[in-house]
Amino acid sequence: MRNTRTHGVVVAVRTEDDRTLASGARQVAHDDVDHLEVERSTLYTADELYDAEHYADTLDARAAGWARTVTGPAAALAQVLHDQAIDTALSAWIAERPLVGVMGGHAATRGSASYGEAARLGALLGGTHVVATGGGPGAMEAANLGARLARHSPDMLAEALATLARVPSFEPSVDDWVASARTVLAGTGAPTPSLGVPTWHYGHEPPNLFATAIAKYFRNALREAILVQVCDAGIVFLPGAGGTVQEIFQDACENYYAAEDDVAPMVLVGRRYWTEELPAWPLLRGLARGRAMEPHVHLVDTVEEAAALFTVPPVLDPLH
Repeated sequence: MRNTRTHGVVVAVRTEDDRTLASGARQVAHDDVDHLEVERSTLYTADELYDAEHYADTLDARAAGWARTVTGPAAALAQVLHDQAIDTALSAWIAERPLVGVMGGHAATRGSASYGEAARLGALLGGTHVVATGGGPGAMEAANLGARLARHSPDMLAEALATLARVPSFEPSVDDWVASARTVLAGTGAPTPSLGVPTWHYGHEPPNLFATAIAKYFRNALREAILVQVCDAGIVFLPGAGGTVQEIFQDACENYYAAEDDVAPMVLVGRRYWTEELPAWPLLRGLARGRAMEPHVHLVDTVEEAAALFTVPPVLDPLH
């Protein structure tokens, strides 16, 4: 278990000027984005972020637009106060929950083989762990979907995938993308908990509706670090591009310097992808050799092999 669950940004408000600035920050957020709570006590739900019929009118879209246009210390502090509140709420939400991360490409479209694989992985992991993702579309949405349906039949997941495939992407219409997700949600019943950790830094990418709890941040650097840190039971990396590669080596850095008891498993899925197309594996293997993390890094070909590493003891010599 990785002992990195205590995290966050401390905002010290000590002087009268500071208190005035903090009050101004709250007012800036309130005036510009109705219903944006800079000091909220809980994580978001999809219904809170999608609080209007059309995406352009939702809290999520309004907050993204605000973040792109505001300047000045009051607006900056409003974002800090908000993210600190989310950080505190996240710490409470993950307590006593073993989290496995699923990282992968945001470009995986509904109906594609890669989307289906991510959904199946989420369902496999969700039976024993809480699945955490970056909270966006693509493989992230698929893994949250699979995790949400982990206690339901495979047939229900297959039906959900077929429904979603009719609207492959949030482009050109976020409204259609959301509507198809709502159709699936209407027929799924009680969900298995899962977590999404998206950011308004990527305002063009809407958060997926399948995570049962959403820790949405303004600052992407903070969000990236926290997403890696909270996955104390390990992370599975599906094929992806720049963001996924960044997450691999961000996690590798955590494990490289960790004590033996604090190392969390890293599993790369797709032998050819990670050795030929984007050869992250040889570098990861080189970094791991001789370190406490060495027996905890794995390269596999299927999501079933990846999920099995979280239900049975790892085999010896996993670097080969």
